[in-house]
Amino acid sequence: MNDSFYTTGEFSKRANISVRTIRYYDQKGLLKPSLMKDSGYRYYTDRDFASLQRILVLKKLGFALEEIKEITINSSDASFVKESLQLQQKLIGEKIAELRQMEQMLNETSALLSQSEEPDWSQIVGLIHLLNMEETLLSQYKTSKNLKVRIDLHRKYAQNPLGWYPWICSKLPIRENQNILEVGCGNGELWREMKDSLPKGASLLLSDISSGMLRSAAARLKGISPSFSFEQFDMQNIPYEDNSFDLVIANHVLFYARDRKKALGELYRVLKKGGCLCLSTYGRKHMKEIEELAKEYDEQIALSEVKLYDIFGLDEGAEELKAFFQTVEKYLYEDSLLVTDIRPLADYIYSCHGNQMSILKDREQDFEKFLTRKLGKKGLSVTKDAGIFCCIK
Repeated sequence: MNDSFYTTGEFSKRANISVRTIRYYDQKGLLKPSLMKDSGYRYYTDRDFASLQRILVLKKLGFALEEIKEITINSSDASFVKESLQLQQKLIGEKIAELRQMEQMLNETSALLSQSEEPDWSQIVGLIHLLNMEETLLSQYKTSKNLKVRIDLHRKYAQNPLGWYPWICSKLPIRENQNILEVGCGNGELWREMKDSLPKGASLLLSDISSGMLRSAAARLKGISPSFSFEQFDMQNIPYEDNSFDLVIANHVLFYARDRKKALGELYRVLKKGGCLCLSTYGRKHMKEIEELAKEYDEQIALSEVKLYDIFGLDEGAEELKAFFQTVEKYLYEDSLLVTDIRPLADYIYSCHGNQMSILKDREQDFEKFLTRKLGKKGLSVTKDAGIFCCIK
């Protein structure tokens, strides 16, 4: 054989990964050998190291194997190695961002301690929880996988025939030729639902803090309308001039802002006079039965680092909004779930941004048996407590 070809064993040693891993990637269609003999022997080349590097980097960035396969298949040969190196640069950048966040946590906690001789421990604990939640969310929403799990559970078991996104669409004051901004667009599901009724002449800007989410949204909405554009930014720092948009949408996102006053100030600033801001959020009873079920298995489980409805929820949210907007209307979505299958329920619990995975580590099989017993033949009835605020500037 030519020196540029490597057997599976040689390739694994040079790459410092197991033969089993290479064979697994081969089975999944991610890393096919460059040459395969009739005898069944597989041979790899130096170029295959670039393919392997790309797989490992994407895996570290949080992509599922199915997503990695799609990205790899659709990449052009000319930019292959360059893109792999760029992904590694991005990974390093994210590691630096994580360290900076840890430094920020230490600085802000120290600042609280130095403000008074008798520290407010509840405030310090709240700060630590909030910063921990931010770190978890960056990981959770790097791609749309976890969000899709949650959307699918609601879509499959919702009792209201008018789904959540169609219901929101029915409340939005959308007209032709509007400039529309959605912050925290996720995987673009709202507009996917509206694909057959998009307003003529509208300019639709979808933004998210997660580049992974924006990739998913762009892929899902490809070909639906030429009026979509996508941009990554934080809603606390919107890079647009005052009075730029007729309608701004923030679907289940305001409670993630570290500084809600600043975020609301930005949303208000970019909205035109007479324009509308529509924000969706939860009430205290939302999905409470699933939380109770997880705690019944182990009382230490918390499916969220922070109760989002306590940060910005349906119950007290209107008062916070009235400090900015002259008119605030609240609309409640009447619905519930009847969950009858174990798999979607377990996946939903695993997708939450709490401590459940650390507690359930190596116990998933026992936990799922517990869920199966609890579902029984009747299933699990789950309360939904969600709605929107429509605010006029």
